[in-house]
Amino acid sequence: MLAAGSVRRVAIVGGTRIPFARAHGAYAGVGNQDMLTAALRGLVERHGLTGKRLGDVIAGAVLKHSKDFNLVRECVLGSGLHPQTPGLDIQRACGTSLEAAILVGNKIALGQIDSGIAAGVDTISDPPVVFPAEYRDLLMASFRGRSFWQRLKPWLGVRPRHFKPTLPGVIEPRTGLSMGQSCELMAKTWKISRQEQDELAMQSHHKAAASWQAGFHDDLVVPFKGLKRDNNVRADTSLEKLGKLRTVFDTSPAGTLTAGNSTPLTDGAAAVLLASEDWARANNLPVKAILTHGKTWAVDFAEGHEGLLMAPAYAVSAMLKDANLSLQDFDFYEIHEAFAAQVLCTLKAWESAEYCRERLERDAPLGAIDRSKLNIKGSSISMGHPFAATGARILAVAARLFDDLPHARRGLISVCTAGGMGVTAIVERP
Repeated sequence: MLAAGSVRRVAIVGGTRIPFARAHGAYAGVGNQDMLTAALRGLVERHGLTGKRLGDVIAGAVLKHSKDFNLVRECVLGSGLHPQTPGLDIQRACGTSLEAAILVGNKIALGQIDSGIAAGVDTISDPPVVFPAEYRDLLMASFRGRSFWQRLKPWLGVRPRHFKPTLPGVIEPRTGLSMGQSCELMAKTWKISRQEQDELAMQSHHKAAASWQAGFHDDLVVPFKGLKRDNNVRADTSLEKLGKLRTVFDTSPAGTLTAGNSTPLTDGAAAVLLASEDWARANNLPVKAILTHGKTWAVDFAEGHEGLLMAPAYAVSAMLKDANLSLQDFDFYEIHEAFAAQVLCTLKAWESAEYCRERLERDAPLGAIDRSKLNIKGSSISMGHPFAATGARILAVAARLFDDLPHARRGLISVCTAGGMGVTAIVERP
């Protein structure tokens, strides 16, 4: 049976992550399994789950080695959870762990499980480097040989070009453009200035630095490999410093995206514990927030009909209809900062009567949000963005915000992803 009676509310009990680190730095010597295991173990220890069997652990990584075909289950076995806890690998690019939370939440809501973990991990420092297909074909031809000569003969065709590695990239196969190049096109379409982008980036760093200083992240982050804090946060950054950086995706005078107003390449892992309210009470655990809605969308970016990172604009619009809410019915907005331009394009789209009418099929624009409620503790530009881990980081922050904002009732989460997709969610005070 897929559903056991009435639909239950989904509680967010808490989240734990390791500090996010700039690529090729503090975590250069570890991989996805080490990082995700550390995040899971931190969550288990902080919530007294050692030896307990959970209904499921759903997580993933965008970049992973072929040997990590069962990554999540292996990490569960090293986490301290009961070994009968299942593990499931998924991947929806940068929306992976938020999608995982929606999947776990659906299982809880339908009564299939009482508790579960959603998580994500990614490493730029330990990429799955492969060799050309021509070399692979040579190896397989040798492997299939029946006689000594049949196994030896393919090796006579070895050439230096066979040892040129193929590195993973962030190029969209359908367009041949990187995510940054795609976002440059979006910035031009929506006329987002360099000044606006740098201002948002500066605010992200200042908010993140202040939130770390205030201790907001103390119960959300566990030390790992000598790091206690995210090492990308720049408390002293300024518009002057950001303004000196060169553009990187369009180096002509028309370019606006820089390393400073784009998210940095990052290593890290994050996890969130979800459960039914009854399970949380039975285990003497708090209910930080309720996950009430989730939505996934995709846009036709390949034919140029829409910007690569604009799917959250559609997903949020549809989700608001599901929830019978307006865009202004939120006390905080957690919008993933893949690029400052991407955030600003989304906000501008919601304010556009033409866009909302023609693209979102709305009679009126969604309208503007109160910018003071946007990413109030910083976000991906400052803290970093290990692709699959970001959704879990944001969800844990959103749940924690209800402690800091006693009058807050509701928060909105939005994550754009590669492939022209977006994942969004709504969290509410218990």
